[in-house]
Amino acid sequence: MSRIPEPLFPRKALFTAVLCATLPGVALAQDAGPTALDVLDVSAERGQVSSESTGSYTSGATTTSMKMELGHRETPQAVTVVTRKQMDDFAQNTINDVLEGTTGVTVESVETDRTYYTARGFDINNFQYDGIGLPAVYDNVQGELDTAFFDRVEVVRGANGLMAGSGNPAATVNFIRKRPTPETNASVAVTGGSWDKKRIVGDVSGAVSDSGAVRGRVVAGYEDRNSYLDRYSNEKQMFYGVLEADLTDTTLLTLGHSIQTSDTDSPLWGALPLFYTDGTATDFSRSTSTASDWSYWDNTQHNSFAELQQELAGGWRAKGSVLRLENDSHSELFYQYGTPDPQTGEGLLAYPSQYDLNVEQWVADVYATGPFHLANRTHELVLGATWSRSETVDESRYGQGIGNPLPPLNEWDGNYPRPTFDNGVAGSDWTDRETATYAAARWTLTDSLTAITGVRLTWLDSEGISYGATKNTSYHAVDTPYAGLIFDLNNDHSVYASYTEIFTPQTEVDANRDRLDPIDGVNYELGLKSEFLDDRVQTTVALFQTEQQNVAEVAGTFSGTQDAYYRGIDGLQSEGVELELVGEVTDRIQLFAGYTYVNIEDADGDAAKSFVPEHLAQLRGIWKVPGVQGLEVGSEVRWQSSITQAQGVATTGPNAGAAIITEQDSYAVVDLMASYDFARNWNATLNVNNVTDEKYIESLKKFGTSAQGFYGDPANASLTVSWVY
Repeated sequence: MSRIPEPLFPRKALFTAVLCATLPGVALAQDAGPTALDVLDVSAERGQVSSESTGSYTSGATTTSMKMELGHRETPQAVTVVTRKQMDDFAQNTINDVLEGTTGVTVESVETDRTYYTARGFDINNFQYDGIGLPAVYDNVQGELDTAFFDRVEVVRGANGLMAGSGNPAATVNFIRKRPTPETNASVAVTGGSWDKKRIVGDVSGAVSDSGAVRGRVVAGYEDRNSYLDRYSNEKQMFYGVLEADLTDTTLLTLGHSIQTSDTDSPLWGALPLFYTDGTATDFSRSTSTASDWSYWDNTQHNSFAELQQELAGGWRAKGSVLRLENDSHSELFYQYGTPDPQTGEGLLAYPSQYDLNVEQWVADVYATGPFHLANRTHELVLGATWSRSETVDESRYGQGIGNPLPPLNEWDGNYPRPTFDNGVAGSDWTDRETATYAAARWTLTDSLTAITGVRLTWLDSEGISYGATKNTSYHAVDTPYAGLIFDLNNDHSVYASYTEIFTPQTEVDANRDRLDPIDGVNYELGLKSEFLDDRVQTTVALFQTEQQNVAEVAGTFSGTQDAYYRGIDGLQSEGVELELVGEVTDRIQLFAGYTYVNIEDADGDAAKSFVPEHLAQLRGIWKVPGVQGLEVGSEVRWQSSITQAQGVATTGPNAGAAIITEQDSYAVVDLMASYDFARNWNATLNVNNVTDEKYIESLKKFGTSAQGFYGDPANASLTVSWVY
């Protein structure tokens, strides 16, 4: 049984501080004399209005940071919402596309079909669907998750342990599904593009009973495409169905299921070597791939959910949800490892493997939220509990011929005999169970000052094995407190401060294959949120600081394998600033702009995680062209500062023994779009991506003990013709 890491300071002191911060406000409210009860701002715009119905880059209330519906200035954390309009304008058909355009988020594509994400320097592992979810088992997404099912994507940056189950200081990504509409709506979108891309998505919604009490929606799609990478191709099939039923005037039942397959031929497992034995950088053609012609990686995701929502007296609402998420992966993969010689290109070795993974997760969540009155003021309260079970089963079957020498990559055509996969077998079978209770309150201390306080208690038990080592761990009643203050300077500007503790269980194992103890730490944030032009434009300025203990760092690989083991690092600190502007700046222009500066240091004050860009910026916008009804043009720019990765030492040449540092210079990717309503109900949208044909490495995040990488998409284009009823 693992011990619970000691907190950075006594938790009783925290609760005392939170209580003391709250009581003066209550006393102030009492001294203020009689006050009307309806101080809490609850307007008609509060609530989760679908973004697809607005055609806007801004969103209304969000619930990702709390189960309460909070507006932009009511949330004491930085939140980015990528709406359906933004996704459609710039053909953001995958989650990678969406998160690449999100403030402060980096998409770490270490391979073609397995992706990691970071925010504020830390891995994102909290992924939710309509506010319900579990941390990703291996902190990544396998396959290519499509956005066809989603109305918007909400990203809360910073620790969100109160609602997300763990206090990961990176971000929580919440996928908000499309829901049925009372009126009949239908659409079909057909896309053709570079590298033989073919895509079609249909969407039908409306009442399925004469009374309109039962409504349904079906989204179905298919995509097939090749790639700029040699031999690579991907085929996706998507289906999503959802039913809503008004059981009574105050009771809503929702049932839904989605399935997506993402089948890939000749995927990258690992990527290209980034340096030669003498330490000089490699520079391959962008089409170069290490994949064999027989390799494949097939991923299927099943997502089922049921919700029952009951409106109660006094403005209260209760909701219960059950989510089942299953990810199933089957693959035969070909990895090339080693370091090539600068003269001959030789030195790469074969590593074939067959790998199957199944992760089944169940989550049940129930909560109630509503107003209550205290000290002549109206406040809000959330009380809830959640239960989850996650079972992970995987198996690696190693192929014959591991270590066989390979030809230089400039001669490699993928022609390698498919081996038998009987050179050893290893795997995992473990189960995580979690039970938690949570409570949060939103206190209207004065007309201008609001406080949010809350705590989550978590019980976590794991049992099973992973590659011969035990996964047995147990944590009981671990508390994750949260506190925030919002002060309205006037009707347009609010300043805020928030504090969250961090408790993040880890799946990484040490050299003995024991799971590392959880990450422990604290997260602070200060900010200014504003609204302009009758609330059509929203801005955020956020200052953040995170301190973490026991963060996993790659320490080596297990003998005879390419599987990494880790060690825990203490004293990791991340601090920085985020700026964001989004909205309708004129009647004809909508903009989204984001900028992040982050500085990450270890306990000695030295720079850490150099593969994360210090500066990151996004800017996209559309302009309705005057004089041409239905014509919009736009552009998107994504820029990041230079990144580096330490790679060991050179073994040959005049620099033998010298440290090798791989560097990706700063770069910008520019996309263009044009959209035209050429007939009633018909639209054509042209997207041209990377118009300057910038060549850059997708990621320098380490894969194993050394970084590999591959190049991002060269210039490409797609045309989408859609019909909307």
